[in-house]
Amino acid sequence: MKTTSGISFDNAAVAATPKHLLQFAVDQRYDDYTSVDHAVWRFIMRQNIFFLKEYAHKVYFQGLLNTGISFERIPRIQEMNDILARIEWGAVAVDGFIPPAAFMEFQAYKVLVIACDMRQIHHIEYTPAPDIVHEAAGHAPIIVDREYSRYLQRFGEVGAKAMSSKRDFELYQAIRHLSILKEQPNSDPKEVEEATKLVEHRQKTLGEPSEMALLSRLHWWTVEYGLIGTLENPKIYGAGLLSSIGESVSCLEPAVKKIPYSIDAVNMPFDITTKQPQLFVCRDFKHLADVLEEFASKMAYQVGELEGVNKAIECNNVATCEYSSGLSPAFLTKSLSMQTTRRFTCTRRGRAHSRSKTKKSRDTDAIITRMDSVRRSENGTKWN
Repeated sequence: MKTTSGISFDNAAVAATPKHLLQFAVDQRYDDYTSVDHAVWRFIMRQNIFFLKEYAHKVYFQGLLNTGISFERIPRIQEMNDILARIEWGAVAVDGFIPPAAFMEFQAYKVLVIACDMRQIHHIEYTPAPDIVHEAAGHAPIIVDREYSRYLQRFGEVGAKAMSSKRDFELYQAIRHLSILKEQPNSDPKEVEEATKLVEHRQKTLGEPSEMALLSRLHWWTVEYGLIGTLENPKIYGAGLLSSIGESVSCLEPAVKKIPYSIDAVNMPFDITTKQPQLFVCRDFKHLADVLEEFASKMAYQVGELEGVNKAIECNNVATCEYSSGLSPAFLTKSLSMQTTRRFTCTRRGRAHSRSKTKKSRDTDAIITRMDSVRRSENGTKWN
C-alpha cells in the first residue's frame, strides 16, 4: 500500500483530496495502542452488539458486516481505507478536533476524518473528545447506506461554502482545549474548570450565529445525535450516540425530549460536555437532505447580491464574489485558519452586462473595493 506519513494514496478519495486538507492528516501510530486500549475497544463493540441490535437503525448492523470492522481489536486506518473504498470513500487519521471548515471540506471529498486517539477506560461510556471508537464504530458503518453517504457528502459541500466568523474559530479552539484536558489522565481539575468556563463564555458571547455555526447545529442534531423513525419508537443513527454505550441507552428514555426534525434545529445550541436533554427525530434520510437544501437555499452563496456580500464582510474571512457574467474579482482576504475559498454568487440585475451600472451594482462595486482594502490591510496596510 502506498502511504506517506500515514496517508493512503492508493485510496481514490484520499488521493483526490487537496494538499491544504492533507496537512491535517497524521500517522495513526498503531503500535502505541496498549492492551488496555484494545480491551476497551472490545468491550464497547460487544456492548454495542448487545444493545444496538434492537435500537439502532438497521443500516448500522448491515454496515458493521459490510465494512468488516473487527470487534476484537482497534482497526488500522489502512484497513479502513480498503473497506471504505468499496463505497468510494476514504479515511485519514487526524489529531482530535480539526477546524470545522476543514472537517466539512473533507466530507465534501468523501473522506472520513478519524481521530486516532483511544478513550481512557474511565471514559468508556462517553468521551467529549473525538476518538477512533466514535469515528470507526460510529460513522463508518452508517455511511454504507448510499442515501445517507450522499447526504454526508452534500453536507460537506454546503459546509465548505458557509461563512464563518472569528468567534466561531475561537469557540472551536476552546472546545478542542477542553476536550483534550478532559481526556487526559490526571488533568488538573482547576484547569478543567477554567477551560469549561471559557467554553461557556464563548458560547454565550458568540453573538449572531454565522452560517457555519448554524450548520454545525444541523450536523450535531443529525450526523452526531440523530434519531430516525417515529417519535414513539425512534432508532439511533447518529455517530455520537452509536459510539456512546452510556447515552445510547439513556437517549431513548422518556426524560429525553423527542422533537420532529426540521430547519428549526438551527435554533438549538448544543453542549458537547454533557448528555443532550432533547434530540431530533427525522422521518428518513431523504428528510435530512430536504432540510439541508432548505437551509442552503438561504446561504450567502445562493442568495447573492448585497445580502451575500455583506455576510462575507461580516465573517471577515476568505471570500470570492462571482458575477453572473462569470467574472470573479480578486478581493480575497487570507484566512489564518484555512486557505479555502467561500464562493457566493452576486447577481447583477437590469443592465447587468452593460457598462452602465444600476445603483445596486455600484453599491456592490463599492463593497468589493472595501473588501479589497481589507485584503491590503492584512498585508500591512492600515484600513479605516
